[in-house]
Amino acid sequence: MNALTRAADALAVTPLLNCLLREAAEPADVPEPAGAAASPAALPGEAPGAGPIVGPAVAPGAGPAVVNGASRGAAVQGLVPVGPTSAAPTAPTASTAPMAPADPAARRAALTVPPPLIPVPQDRPRPPDPPFPSAPPSVYRLRASGRLLRVRPGHRPSAPELWTGRSWRPLPHAGLVSLAAQEMRAATGTPNRSLPAEMAASRAAVEAVLTTRVHAAPPEDPWLRSEQALVMGHPFHPAPKARSGGGPPASWLRYAPEAYARFPLVLLGVREDAVVEDGDTRALDALGEAPPGYRLLPAHPWQLELAGGRPEMRAAFADGRLVRLGHTARQARPTASVRTVFVPGETPCETGPRHRTEGHRSPATAGDLFLKFSLDVQITNDVRRMRRHELRHVRRTDPLVTAAFAAMRGPAAWLSERCYRTVDGLFETCAVLVRDGLSRHLLPGTTAVLAAALAEGFDGNPLDRIAEPLAWWTAYMRCVVPPVLEAFARYGVVVECHLQNTLIAVDAQGTPVQAVFRDAEGAKVLAEMPRAPAWRRLAYCLVVNNLSDVAGALAHRFPWCGAELWAVARDEFERCGTLPGLPALPELGALLASPTLPGKANLLSRWIGADGTDPRYLPVPNPLAPHSVTAPGPARAASRSGLPPSAP
Repeated sequence: MNALTRAADALAVTPLLNCLLREAAEPADVPEPAGAAASPAALPGEAPGAGPIVGPAVAPGAGPAVVNGASRGAAVQGLVPVGPTSAAPTAPTASTAPMAPADPAARRAALTVPPPLIPVPQDRPRPPDPPFPSAPPSVYRLRASGRLLRVRPGHRPSAPELWTGRSWRPLPHAGLVSLAAQEMRAATGTPNRSLPAEMAASRAAVEAVLTTRVHAAPPEDPWLRSEQALVMGHPFHPAPKARSGGGPPASWLRYAPEAYARFPLVLLGVREDAVVEDGDTRALDALGEAPPGYRLLPAHPWQLELAGGRPEMRAAFADGRLVRLGHTARQARPTASVRTVFVPGETPCETGPRHRTEGHRSPATAGDLFLKFSLDVQITNDVRRMRRHELRHVRRTDPLVTAAFAAMRGPAAWLSERCYRTVDGLFETCAVLVRDGLSRHLLPGTTAVLAAALAEGFDGNPLDRIAEPLAWWTAYMRCVVPPVLEAFARYGVVVECHLQNTLIAVDAQGTPVQAVFRDAEGAKVLAEMPRAPAWRRLAYCLVVNNLSDVAGALAHRFPWCGAELWAVARDEFERCGTLPGLPALPELGALLASPTLPGKANLLSRWIGADGTDPRYLPVPNPLAPHSVTAPGPARAASRSGLPPSAP
């Protein structure tokens, strides 16, 4: 296994491991037995841990576990923690352990399909607990099977090892996929062969991206580098980089943001009697020139490749509803969401002077914009096609969100989605949505950074230059938290402020001074949604997804400040609750007092086939709760001196 392959395996392991630990495991308190064996060596011709999963497992006929009177299946559906069954887990013997194929290639191929659970006699004693190293990794017990998993802890857990009853066995990504599949099948009683294949495809995509990046030039603009930095992707999704329906990596790498892609858009002409549109579409008309009787329609070249051969598309070109007009003069850059691209203004930022974080440069010139396309590819939980009802939702919701941010006193900004255009008869296939560019919204002299890239890392990351993490974190909190809470309390707007929808503008020192939010499709208004689920969604996006990951990245760099970060965060939430003129927010007190918050259960949701718009949640520890924070300390008090001048 070469360095690139090892890097791909590590990047693919972390999100799946996060899912498994959040959704299917609990910390295990294990003593250190004397004379525990070391991890077994790799089999000939294989990397360590490449063989089939072995170790204690639950007997299939052992019956459902009962937790507070609920069966295992009911507990999983209701998100109740599930403990091990009464059948004591144990190591397999020669008669029960699966035999590894003699051929190493066959062994690796066997890992692509989850092996059956290993039957274990009920009267067999439990194996000895594993060793507990002096510089301890974390040990977890998997709830469904009782097996023990050891990981290297931290912001990005890694290096999983399974306790075999005699030693720790390293698990590469393929082994972790097999283990996760066994656990989810045991916990839910439901088989699923497609998700393990997606997990394997996600890991293959990571390796393909890393290979391409070796010879590709990153964008010069630091904001674009941050948008195209997410090689690992969603840190709590089992297959964040799979492109299901998009073909092998060779067919889509030229459109992948992680591979530093840039490409011209295809320009189509739509006959005027076939145009379907809403909003101010002048930005689309400015992309080129359409012949008389036609209107301009940009198209994503990948979507045209995917849909171009369908009968309805061929018919539209044959009857003259669509004509090809060439390509855009300016190259587009795909952003983190893949289907949304950035179209620069008159002076493309990637060909101008190098924009450095310390250089006070805006990432775009006047006339820049974003275009969001339908893309018939499943990425994470959904096929990224713009549905008719979603576009109508955007056109209802975006004016309300835009008005809310315009009425706020602070510098926070919203990227409005001002119009869409598509083709009659091909409404969802050819839809394009126009979103404001950054240039008109950023404070002068600032540089934007995608919040998700702060945690993943990239060349130009402001976190790499800070010396006072609490001051930086206080500034970040002041940018992000107040506008999100004010939008909810005063205007009844739920901003989907997760990491990929949040941009942070930093000054010359890398200090946050402004938050910019995007994606009206994910935004909600209380006039159309009950308050309780709306608040749950906000709490998940703001605290569990956004703040927790950025705080984790800071604590990884500055281990001494972990608890202090959340003390500062709690202070900021309490301060927001007392802002003059802000309507009472009764949910805020409950948020700060609750021991848990809703965490998205992506592994469970995908395993049971839950709709992407109706994911399952489970309780995760609330870092804002009183037991999680420390009393004010000198460093925390000093952090107040680092507030940006624009903070409310």
